[in-house]
Amino acid sequence: MSIQRINAGPRMSSAVVHGNTVYLAGLTADDTKADVKGQTKQILDKIDKFLKDAGSDKSKILSANIWLTDIGTWSQMNEVWDAWVAPGSTPARATVEAKLANPALKVEIMVQAAK
Repeated sequence: MSIQRINAGPRMSSAVVHGNTVYLAGLTADDTKADVKGQTKQILDKIDKFLKDAGSDKSKILSANIWLTDIGTWSQMNEVWDAWVAPGSTPARATVEAKLANPALKVEIMVQAAK
């Protein structure tokens, strides 16, 4: 079975497709000055793009892991997530508080999806 790597770099790929499964790397916002809602929106836009590049879409997301630097922003992140997620196709999901690699980042999201 072949493996397709999307945006492969020396350390990681943005996405990897193996069989009928798409694995996205943990994605973060480019504009780190945005609040948690703005950063979440940027990340979800990236997820849409990478899933499309891999032949999938958000209705096929199987699971999502979300890391917040402040769990107190959970409801703000969820406001953006709930408006974006495909109705009737909500994935298994975990959200936790964590320290991220860049202190300006407020959220990181990683998903796996079917093709």
